[in-house]
Amino acid sequence: MSRTSVLALRLAGPLQSWGASSRFTRRTTESAPTKSGVIGLLAAAAGIERGDDTRLAPLAALRFAVRMDQPGTRIRDFHTAHHAVTGASMPLSERFYLADAVFVAAVEGDHALLTGLRDALRTPVYPPYLGRRSCPPSEPVDLGLYEEARLEDVMASVPWQASPWYRRRHQAPQTLTVLRETAADESTATADVLRDQPVSFDAAHRRHALRTVVTDPVSTPIPSDGTSPQKAHDPFAALDVLEN
Repeated sequence: MSRTSVLALRLAGPLQSWGASSRFTRRTTESAPTKSGVIGLLAAAAGIERGDDTRLAPLAALRFAVRMDQPGTRIRDFHTAHHAVTGASMPLSERFYLADAVFVAAVEGDHALLTGLRDALRTPVYPPYLGRRSCPPSEPVDLGLYEEARLEDVMASVPWQASPWYRRRHQAPQTLTVLRETAADESTATADVLRDQPVSFDAAHRRHALRTVVTDPVSTPIPSDGTSPQKAHDPFAALDVLEN
């Protein structure tokens, strides 16, 4: 019998964009990473090609959750482009992003599959990005593999991942919001239904099915030393001192 484990990810970068219903010249973003976007990140790291639905299926079957550790700010940009052959101007498009956001995402499933995905994140075939190719992560996304764990427990126990500068300027919230895919034996009476279950990433015919999601608050798990576990250099720290 296979073991069930959980692979946790830290999704942080200057910009993120997780579109679920973008069409034509208006490319919106959800307020948190989508399952299709995160599965796409994992598939890219594992070298799964866009039209390879057979290899995609086991990843799509993983149960997914995301925690909003640092909501970020929604911004809008205008995008211009020209036809590669004719040089003609393409239609002006609006593109929306989340700036300075940090999320903890996790997938639950077969231990062997998740072990392979963790290894792929450390040596990816294709580079990971946060919803769009123009949005690279600022740090490695692998937060670790939790053996024989449950998605709910990992979401409640991974230390708060907000950036150091954010932690200095904001008091830690009492709770964090978790958007969690329902378990097979769980009631869906209060769940939301989203068309965000990846079926195919084939560029010619992308397909998504429905999945059910519940919103849970969890107590903010502050690191034992009271600091962010990510000790990246903040080049603007000196400016904060001058302001004070």
